[in-house]
Amino acid sequence: MNDRVRITEVSPRDGLQNEAAIVPAAAKAELVRRLSKTGVDEVEVSSFVSPKWIPQLGDAAEVFAAVAADKPEGLVYSALVPNDRGLDRALEVNESAQTNTGAKLIARVAVFTAASETFSQKNTNASIEETLERFEPVFRGARAAGLGVRGYISCVVACPYEGAIEPDAVTRVAERLMALGADEIDLGDTIGAADESSMDTLLSELLGSVAELSTDRPITVTMHLHDTFGRAAACARVAMELGVRSFDGAVCGLGVCPFASTPCLRAPGNISTGTLLDVVEELGLSHGVNRAALDAAARFAAEALSGAQNA
Repeated sequence: MNDRVRITEVSPRDGLQNEAAIVPAAAKAELVRRLSKTGVDEVEVSSFVSPKWIPQLGDAAEVFAAVAADKPEGLVYSALVPNDRGLDRALEVNESAQTNTGAKLIARVAVFTAASETFSQKNTNASIEETLERFEPVFRGARAAGLGVRGYISCVVACPYEGAIEPDAVTRVAERLMALGADEIDLGDTIGAADESSMDTLLSELLGSVAELSTDRPITVTMHLHDTFGRAAACARVAMELGVRSFDGAVCGLGVCPFASTPCLRAPGNISTGTLLDVVEELGLSHGVNRAALDAAARFAAEALSGAQNA
């Protein structure tokens, strides 16, 4: 079994999108540059969603343009796209980058749905089935442009509205995404409800299904963990022991989930990338990330967010 764990840094996108303060594009670009020097495998730079819904990421094209000349060889830059209009904007970024640098900048786009019908309606104003139908032109366009597609599934363990989610509900959505052409299934523990037992139950079912459907092409299973109750590291350990070798992380644990917070208590965000590395090393696996560079990026992220909050 492969002992190399793939790390995607999501702090520029998922880490900042729910912050009340808007970090300037120049600071976001500098964070991406610093993360790009850490040795992570991928940086999810931004999201091409409507600024009306997520003003924190309304400058996605500007941020990509600012980092176009600085991407290290072999590093993947990705972007979230909610629909075909979002994909069009990502493709415009690539067209501009190819004109200026001779190479496309965005190698992967991501779409998002949920394993909970209620969460899907609340988060996307569409049913799960409607979100999947909405993705069809995205998958066609991405394939035509030679881009990989990550399929995020929210609420893979529990939903803030429906409670516990059965593993077979997650598996059904994953199978639909794979049938559409996803080369990565990203499992989001959106409210950080998972524990070691529920993680084992979920992955024991889902990994078998993915293996059956990925005989003709490789499909990556990625864990996207939130540390709401301090159990993310334990869940990451279970996932790695079951063979998962791809994880999302965010410096400083950025990425609070608004559904997990209360008026009096702000929930912790994504699992810290540094914590992920601790688990990788404890299990004797490898990651290729430079700790000093990651710490420097984390300090910059904290300073940039603090500056935006105090502006």
